[in-house]
Amino acid sequence: MPRRKRNRRIQVPPVIKGMSVYGVRGRKTNEVILHLEEYEAIRLLDYQNLTQEEAAVFMDVSRPTLTRIYEEARNKVATAFVEGRDLIFRGGDIYFDKNWFKCNSCKASFSDYSENKEKCPVCNSEDLISLNDYYMDK
Repeated sequence: MPRRKRNRRIQVPPVIKGMSVYGVRGRKTNEVILHLEEYEAIRLLDYQNLTQEEAAVFMDVSRPTLTRIYEEARNKVATAFVEGRDLIFRGGDIYFDKNWFKCNSCKASFSDYSENKEKCPVCNSEDLISLNDYYMDK
């Protein structure tokens, strides 16, 4: 029996929920789901140019596990590009480094280190959702 997967640490949630294909209509059922740990691997390795060892420490996984996550992410992104499919960021075995919230009024994202956790620091709206719920819904 395989052992249970450890949750991967995500420092910063994505600023968007996915990407849609331009110029192709009616392909909503043909989405590619990129798990948040795969997004984080691409962000750390390709965007921040960290080594695999450094990125593995940030995500709280081993280097071989990070390599597997990264390869799967690259395959999914390539599939979305080549086949003209939407790319959706959702799900995965993750936990956020901090509690992150999103304001439904102004769409701002912020972490829980703000002084007033019940109100948006940008627009003072109380219409907030937890990003754990936002990205984990199916």
